[in-house]
This record gives sequence, structure tokens and C-alpha cells, in this order.
Amino acid sequence: MTYRKTPLDRIIDGVIHIVLLLAAASCVFPMIHILAVSLSSSGPASAGLVGIWPVDFSTDAYRYISSKIEFWRAFLVSIRRVGLGLIVNSILTILCAYPLSKPALRFPARKYYTAFFLAAMLFNGGLIPTYITVAKTGIMGSVWALILPGALPLFNMIVLLNFFRDLPGEIEEAAFIDGAGHWTVLTRIYIPLSKAALATVTLFVIINHWNAWFDGLIYNNRPEGYPLQSYMQTVLVQADFSLLSITEMELFAAVSDRTVKAAQVFLGMIPVLIVYPFLQRYFTKGLVLGSVKG
Repeated sequence: MTYRKTPLDRIIDGVIHIVLLLAAASCVFPMIHILAVSLSSSGPASAGLVGIWPVDFSTDAYRYISSKIEFWRAFLVSIRRVGLGLIVNSILTILCAYPLSKPALRFPARKYYTAFFLAAMLFNGGLIPTYITVAKTGIMGSVWALILPGALPLFNMIVLLNFFRDLPGEIEEAAFIDGAGHWTVLTRIYIPLSKAALATVTLFVIINHWNAWFDGLIYNNRPEGYPLQSYMQTVLVQADFSLLSITEMELFAAVSDRTVKAAQVFLGMIPVLIVYPFLQRYFTKGLVLGSVKG
């Protein structure tokens, strides 16, 4: 049966396409503007003359940012933090979400653990007790001080928990009948069927670790241990000139605060922009649909 669109249907489709194009433009144009500002000279950028195309093209802002060895050291610290943090967060999130997704008849203590995690999500001891705890454990100044205090992202665990609950119970029951244990069910059934939720949680973890800067300042007593965002906040936002050499001071004189901040923002977006396309395809893909037959 062929469905013919009426003139009203075509008008509605046109309006929807226009709205979607405007929404996409509102997301893309700011990034293009930031890139254009970062590639412009200090004069036009400071005067607000830059739109979506660089004015008086210049790469001095990027030369200034990348001229210090500390920048690349901080970049590697952030890469290590994201890699280790993703492993630790994912393992703990999955191991906590799986048992808590079981019904109360199979896991009677589930409500107590759930209440505990919800209380921990809403209330915390504050900055000073957390700092003392990190200091007493002996991880101060290491990359683990940036990972272990938030080793279990409770919001991500709740997202994954709810996704596990929606998976068909018949698959799990069939696996148990065939002699599978909980570990086999988790690794062979739940995780493969939860790629959409795991992709979402993974993106949340990557963004959280990559953009975090405050914990890097308070848990590292040496600038050598700063992640990238903490380094940029210290050297660029606060403009700590005492860390600059004579050559770097000459580079800073050739740029403006506006171009440097634009370059900082754009460099901070690149890793997420690279990772997102690989995870985006899982967001709308229904992996559970049709998995139970009969």
C-alpha cells in the first residue's frame, strides 16, 4: 500500500526539517565561531570582529598553548585519568547495577542497598572530609586521587540498573536452566544486550573525567600532576605569568585573552568530538527488540 502525502503533510515535514536544521546550526555554529576566534589575530578577536571565519589568520594562540612541555604532560595525565577512570567506573557500575536489578524476592536486601546508594547520592560529607580521606589513604598527588573518590558514579549505576530491569527475564531463566551462573549471565547476556546503555554511561564517564579540573588542583600539590583542564585553568585562566619563560612571554604578547580562551575551549572539545561518533550509533539502536521469540 502506497501512502501519498497531502499538502499539509509536506508542510509539516518542511517545518520539522527547518526546526531540526536550526537546532543543528545552534550546536555547530558556536564551535565554528570558537575555532575562528582561536585562529584570528589578537586585534580583531578582542574587538569582536570575528564571526564564523578567521580574521587576519594566526596560529599564535595554539603556539602559545603548546609551547610548554607542561601542556603535553598535563594532556597525558588526562589521557591516563580517562583510561583508568573508565575501567574502574565501568567495572564498579556494572557489578553494582546487576544485583540491584534483581527483584526483591531473589535479593531481599536490595532495598537496603538501594536506599544506601540513594542517600550517598543526595548527601556527602563535603570537601574537607573527602580531602582528609584522600590524604590519609596515601594517594595524594597521584592519578588515583582523581579516580577513586568517584569510583562509583551513582547516577550512571541507576541508569544501568533501570536498563537491566527492562531486559527480558526469559533469557536469564533459560540460561540458568542450561546451567549458567550469574557471572556467565552477566558477561554473556546482560553486557552484550546493554550496549546502548553502556555507550551512554561511557560517554558520561569520559566527559566527566576529561572536563574535571577542581579535584586536580586540590589533590595535586605539584603542577606536574595536573590534568589538562587544571593546567589550563591555572596557566591560562588565572594567567600565572611566573611559569612562563621569555620566549613564552613573547608569544603571550602576540595573542589576546579571548583567542587563548577560544583555543583552550576548542582543544578541550576535540577528544569528546572524536569519541562521540563511535558511541552515538548505540543510543537509538534497539538491541533487545526481537531477542525473545515465541
